[in-house]
Amino acid sequence: MAQQSWGITFPDRSPAPISRIRGDPAAAAGTRLLSLDLVLGLLALAGGLRVVYLTATTPPLPGEATTVAHTYALGHLTASGGSTTAGVSPFGQLQLAGYTMLSHAFDRAATPAAAVREAMVVAAVVTTVLLWLLARRLGLPRWAGLVAAVLLAVSPLAIGLQHVVVVEHLAVMWALAGLCLVASPAEDHSGPARHPLGQDLLGAGCLLAAVLTSPLTLLLLPAAGWLLLRRSAARAGLVAVVVNLGLGLAFGPLAAWARPALATGGELGLPRWLVFDPALTAVSVLALIAGLFVATVRPLAVSGLLPAGLLAVPGVPATAVLALLLPLTPLVAAGVAHAVVAAHHEPQHPRAPAWPGAGVAVGVVVLTAAFGLSWAHGFSALGPGPASPDPAVEARTWLQANAAGSRVLVDDATWTTLAAGGWPTGLLVTAAGANPPPGWAALTPPALARSSTVDSPDAAAVFGSGAGQVTVARLGPPVLTPDENGEKTARAHAGAALTRSGRVDCVPETRAVLSRGDLDPRLISTLAAFASQQPVRVAAFPPVPGEDAAGQPRRQVLVTGADDAATRFYAGQRAVFRPASVERTAGGVLVTYPPFAPSGLLTSFTAP
Repeated sequence: MAQQSWGITFPDRSPAPISRIRGDPAAAAGTRLLSLDLVLGLLALAGGLRVVYLTATTPPLPGEATTVAHTYALGHLTASGGSTTAGVSPFGQLQLAGYTMLSHAFDRAATPAAAVREAMVVAAVVTTVLLWLLARRLGLPRWAGLVAAVLLAVSPLAIGLQHVVVVEHLAVMWALAGLCLVASPAEDHSGPARHPLGQDLLGAGCLLAAVLTSPLTLLLLPAAGWLLLRRSAARAGLVAVVVNLGLGLAFGPLAAWARPALATGGELGLPRWLVFDPALTAVSVLALIAGLFVATVRPLAVSGLLPAGLLAVPGVPATAVLALLLPLTPLVAAGVAHAVVAAHHEPQHPRAPAWPGAGVAVGVVVLTAAFGLSWAHGFSALGPGPASPDPAVEARTWLQANAAGSRVLVDDATWTTLAAGGWPTGLLVTAAGANPPPGWAALTPPALARSSTVDSPDAAAVFGSGAGQVTVARLGPPVLTPDENGEKTARAHAGAALTRSGRVDCVPETRAVLSRGDLDPRLISTLAAFASQQPVRVAAFPPVPGEDAAGQPRRQVLVTGADDAATRFYAGQRAVFRPASVERTAGGVLVTYPPFAPSGLLTSFTAP
């Protein structure tokens, strides 16, 4: 069967032989331009979609914050902020840190996680192009390589998974590069003559880099060996020796610096990811099985079934396995599709139907409809996240305003955000028993649940919700009276008395705050004293971000109509009644008190 660059030869056509195309400079130049156009198109498609969905609402990955923390620490040559070293890949961290240093990603990105995710986007784009190149190296036509690359570039599952920070995205990029260098068509028996030794050694280096980035890529080495054995047993042995020598050094004498480890614990379930693209999931399963019967992609199908089997093993990180498996299955599916098309158009096929293209056309229509429905559902679930502030950044802003220079108990996520915001890393501790002890804590829900030092009544502010929520709390001796209900009752009684005095002009919103007991007792006392001198108009009790969610009373007041008098009065307060700031604004005088008022300031109002 004659074969051209786009696939197969149809009976009613007489294309020029490949040798003539290779000998024709114009045809060769056209082929190179077509390949370049396809590569540039894939770059734009894969990169553009991943940039658009960089803030997609994918399931949160617990280990992502640890990877980001280690990357930031390595890139800034500071002590590691990660509270654990489990699952750390030294070579993977070095690659991520190198990218962020060269690109100044931490200086440009809104959050540290977004900075490291840029590296994931770059790796995804390179992986898409390498997938197309590998298809061509295996002898598949351009259309088959394009189908595989487009499936990877456009699938909502791939877009969502490939922006999550896991080193397996880097590992599979190295593995595909190695496979591209050692691969050759199944019918290529030219031996080492057309394959320089340096190319195979470079392929061995890429495969070694893949394993050092993630040990899961050991499962792809059989595919590389199989592809090499097709061409030359001697070269296969040489590459095996080089890779094993490198692994022996990395897992032996250099283990302390180069040995990678798998992340464990807190992993997402497999269904949480697969719902983003059910069609690709089904096609991938069928393709891995059918690929065993297609010589072109049989090595990849076998190597793909190995990590697929790991998904059923408890404790194996599903996200890491999917990151490794995802680029392989579209290529295997494209290889199977090419085999089906070739079989239907084979003139000598004994069972060739009268209309060989009808079955293929129906299959294409069915698959297109299935992928259309699947992607419509996936993209709706993957929609870019709302443009809301990052909770860790909000917590950092609160701490900078109210606890600057304090030692803070942090976890991996808040460590990186505070360090990137200029907080001295020597004042950030990940162990509550550190000496000297931290005075404040900024923790996400998992770390907050593990911490026995953070008591919920001491929470000063709460930012965000769900898994990304950050709670800022003051540690040490209790700062609130044990009878918090009594304190709130006293504030409510004093506030109600203030509204009835006739000397304080309130709008309905401010009157409600006073009546509920949601105002700081220092503000209640000073407003009463100021109102005894002259009538006071209160425009608002502005909330401090995060403090309402923590149940803290409001500690700001906006006074209007007597700016000079209000400024003099509050600037002259002393001791516990001295404000943190008194500012003139366009709306009036804004008075702000420090957090945590002393208890007992409204003792006379405690009893009903």
